[in-house]
Amino acid sequence: QVQLAESGGGLVQPGGSLRLSCAASGTLFNSYAMGWYRQAPGMQRELVAVITSDGSTNYADSVKGRFTISRDNAKNTVYLQMDSLKPENTAVYYCNAKRVWFGRKDEYWGQGTRVTVSS
Repeated sequence: QVQLAESGGGLVQPGGSLRLSCAASGTLFNSYAMGWYRQAPGMQRELVAVITSDGSTNYADSVKGRFTISRDNAKNTVYLQMDSLKPENTAVYYCNAKRVWFGRKDEYWGQGTRVTVSS
């Protein structure tokens, strides 16, 4: 069982930056691919960025060059650095942990942290 706790959301002006953190409890954090998803009002949840257990990353086209995902396995934490924020980045951001472990798929979600980009 893994519990995920996001932090770092808030209100920021367009062009500003925020860093989201997701602290994971439990064991074998480095066996999970970690991802950030977001859900804007009235929209479906969508993938923002993912980082695999070996550090490979992938981003949604809309955030490439502005957002950076990273992980610190010693701290069981994944981060999302968000720069040059736009109003359309306003959403609840969710942390996700996913792995296939001896044929069993494990997946966990955090409760989300709200990001509002507005002047």
